[in-house]
Amino acid sequence: MADRLMLLDTASLYFRAFYGVPDSIRRADGTPVNAVRGLLDMIARLVVDFEATHLIACWDDDWRPAWRVELIPSYKAHRVAQVVPGPAPDVEEVPDPLEAQVPLILETLALAGITVIGAPEHEADDVIGTLATDAGLPVDVVTGDRDLFQLVSDADGVRVIYTARGMSKLEVLTDAVVVQKYGVLPEQYADFAVLRGDASDGLPGVAGVGEKTAAGLLQKFVDLDGIREAAASGAPGMAAGVRAKVLGASDYLDVAPTVVRVVRDLDLPPFDARLRPVAGDARARLEQLATEWNLGGSVARVLAALDAVGERA
Repeated sequence: MADRLMLLDTASLYFRAFYGVPDSIRRADGTPVNAVRGLLDMIARLVVDFEATHLIACWDDDWRPAWRVELIPSYKAHRVAQVVPGPAPDVEEVPDPLEAQVPLILETLALAGITVIGAPEHEADDVIGTLATDAGLPVDVVTGDRDLFQLVSDADGVRVIYTARGMSKLEVLTDAVVVQKYGVLPEQYADFAVLRGDASDGLPGVAGVGEKTAAGLLQKFVDLDGIREAAASGAPGMAAGVRAKVLGASDYLDVAPTVVRVVRDLDLPPFDARLRPVAGDARARLEQLATEWNLGGSVARVLAALDAVGERA
């Protein structure tokens, strides 16, 4: 079978699992395990349905990097539960029942042989961007975050498996799908997001410029530099009102692209992302945890999915 790399926006998935699986599912000591169960079931299905041979769970070592906040202070500000002085990441507003499950998630991933990669002072998006760039094999990025649409590339074999509508309605984004949905090419998507803004990330956008206007500007002037140049020079094809809005947002447009564009050149540690059947002590421990943690059939489904990868190899 052909090799295919799957990159998980892990936090995006375990948040979705936490809110999608009843929190009444708990282990004997009362600790909820709904996010663990849900994430394992997602992984099992994704590996089978999209025939992944390699898998990396990309991690938010810093979910709100200071260098992004310095450029746009409102970046993810509404998600902050506590501001931490110094170089440590701010504390994200995460429900306690989910926070308690993160160590369990990491343990199950390790026992399943699934590589977890993060990077200091960077988000999982940046890890994904780096791993998806010049990967040398087809890549599926699994996320509920539209920011990663900028990585879609038919030429490079990069697709996004978009989870926002739930696992029963997964959307596979290719070049054509991005164009159909937004009227811009994937390589224009970051500039599109800068112009439009994104309330979920605390990005204000250009006041008065919505998706339709942003797409029209990019269709006409290609990229943000072209749009700003046309606004400054009074070039034909841009309405006076839009020109005023672009010029009025100059300070924001100076910094926003750096915030929105994912990093693609992180120095990541060596890794082995190939999926393999789980054997020996690791398999026995996972099966034990399935009982101890009340994980139902989720562990069995992950083990079966990994066994199937071995059989297809």
